[in-house]
Parts: sequence; C-alpha cells; structure tokens
Amino acid sequence: MGAVPVVHVITQLELGGAQQNTLHTVARLDRARFRPHLLCGPGGLLDDEARALNGVELHFVDELERPIRPGRDLTAARVIADLLRDVAAGGPCVVHTHSSKAGIVGRWAAHRAGVGPVVHTIHGFGHDAVPGRFVRRAVLAVERTMARHTDAFVSVSRANEVEGLALRLLGGKPCRIIRSGIDVDDFARADALRAAARAELGYAPDARVVGMIACLKPQKAPADFVDLAARVLEQAPDVEFFLAGDGELRADVERLVEANGIGPRFRLLGWRRDVPELLGALDVLVLTSRWEGLPRVCPQAMAAGRPVVATNVDGIPEAVVEGRNGFLFEPGDTALAARRVLTLLDDPSLRRRHADAGRRAVDEFRQETMVAEQERLYDELLAARAGALRPRADA
Repeated sequence: MGAVPVVHVITQLELGGAQQNTLHTVARLDRARFRPHLLCGPGGLLDDEARALNGVELHFVDELERPIRPGRDLTAARVIADLLRDVAAGGPCVVHTHSSKAGIVGRWAAHRAGVGPVVHTIHGFGHDAVPGRFVRRAVLAVERTMARHTDAFVSVSRANEVEGLALRLLGGKPCRIIRSGIDVDDFARADALRAAARAELGYAPDARVVGMIACLKPQKAPADFVDLAARVLEQAPDVEFFLAGDGELRADVERLVEANGIGPRFRLLGWRRDVPELLGALDVLVLTSRWEGLPRVCPQAMAAGRPVVATNVDGIPEAVVEGRNGFLFEPGDTALAARRVLTLLDDPSLRRRHADAGRRAVDEFRQETMVAEQERLYDELLAARAGALRPRADA
C-alpha cells in the first residue's frame, strides 16, 4: 500500500496552539507512509504559512467558520464529504479533526463520505462560553453522537480526557494523551536573546518585566492580567508589563489600562511571532486563562527557563507544578496571582530554581515526540481497519 492520505480538519488557522501544532504535524509527517492534507476555513493569520508548506495539499472551505450556523455547517459538511471522497479514492484515509466545531463538522463529513479511520483531538473544552443553556446542551448532544463516528481520541492533557469522560463525549472509544509539541531547542535560546529583545522593547537591562502571551479573547481573561498588573504596581511601581496578542477584547483591555492609570508601565504589543525573544525579555510569565487544553506557552516558558504564574485549570497543572517551576492560582484570584508574581520578582534565587526545574521537565513536550506519537496512532488504526476489512479465511 502506498502513502495513506491524512486529512487534518480545523476551523480556521488563527495564531494559536492547536493551529500551530497542526501545521507542524502536516509539515513533518513521514511522506513515505502518509500524504498530508490540510482542510480549513479561510481568513486565518496562518493561511500564508500553510500555503508555503511543501508537499501539503491545502483545501479552503468557505463554509467552515467559527460561529455555530446549522445551515451553513451542514453545507460545510457536504463540501468536506465530497473532498474526502476524492482524496480517499476508495482506499483508507485518516481524517483527523481538531476542537469542537471542526470536530463535529469534520467527523460528520467523514461519516457521510464513508472514509476513515477518524481521529479527533481535544484541545480544551469551551462549552461554558457557548451562549445559552439550550445551545450548550445541543452542542454536547451532537458531540456525543459524533463519538459514534470516531475511531480514537487524542487529548493534549489528562484533565481534558477526564472531563470528556465525565461529559460522556468519548463514547467508550480509546483516548491517547499526546502533548502539544514545541521546538524545545528554539526556546532554550531565550537567555541568549535577552539583551537584544529588551533593547527592541525599550526595557533597561536590569528592569523587572512580567508578560502574558495570549489571544485577547474571553478564554484568556486578559482583563484579569490588567488587574494583576495594577495590583503589582501598587507595591512595586518600577515593574514593566507587556501583553502580546490581539483579538476581540483589545478595546476593553485598552480601556482598563487607562482606567487603572498604568499605561506608562503596561504595553500592548499586538500579534507577535517572536515568542522565544519575548520570553527572553521577561522575568515571569503570567497566564490568566479560564479554561485550556494544555497551553503551549507554558512548556515554551519552561524551555526558556522562565517561571510561570498561571491559573489552576485543565491541563496547566500538568506542566506548571506548584512551587516547583511556578505558581498556580484559581481563575479570577488576581490578588493571589499578584503576590506570587511579587514573590518571584523579589527573589532571583527562587526564579533560578524554578527555571532549572522547568528545563528539566520539558522533554515530553518536544515536537518530534508529538508527531511520532500521532504517526504511531495512525499506523495502529490503519492496521486495525485493514484487519476488520480483510475477509476471514473460513468465510
């Protein structure tokens, strides 16, 4: 059998961890065994990066978009099903969907097309953010139905696997933990990048700098980071803050910064791709998320040797261990988070111990491991499918 097509389906190529991991996977799949395809809606910040990938067939589906629109979603499923039939051409075809919306549409399309095996990756659950209790219940019910058309699940964290089981979203199908991968060696350059990065950002070599790298959307709760900064600056007015990212809540963040009178010490950097440099520039990374899968910025900071102060949600504690390579706080508890940041800023030896602990623990998040484990899962599912389809000797 020649190279098997593997079709990754994701809603839109935004500048986020799930999207970056998907791009890395399709770029690095073993071409002797797999023929990668990427299927997504248009308009993402990473569209040009996807177009530049060698040996990856890219398909934009105009109807595949983030908002829940049942009529348009069904049209997207029909379009994707037609594409999958063409790609499969009657043979096996791995369909790998990501996150809730693309997971529902993509898995239904694979079922309509009669292709498989089908894998779905859980990158975190955001059902509480779906407006309206009826709509949330409907989405969960549809996801439970889609589990019947899934051969295996992947979860980036054990916490998400546990939640998926509790919500009855896995349908008794196998679930494998495969961590979001990062380029560990790239982020390990952070110390060497520190001086140049600080100069570019306008910070003095001895400044104390705290940063958050996140999209400005409700999941990341950027308003909490502004409140944390205001609390820290009450005690330590020399500390510098930056927030790297953009999104729908930017105007709200700008108003809060102004209302708190912290503009001279708080910078909004917008979208940035130079994350190793940004981590090199700071002393403490903060993440105020309300829910997550397992955010890549945490292992990125670990590889960079930067302590993390982050919310105790979902997969974050699987990377950030309380008191070892950072501190955890409950969502919204910005008073405790501010105290933890001050503790780290005031104690360079504690920062060094946390940095060393993070570097020692980051190997499981290597990109090479992520891709190899996905390939192993595809091989196992294809072998099982071939066995199920093979006629019995006594038939």
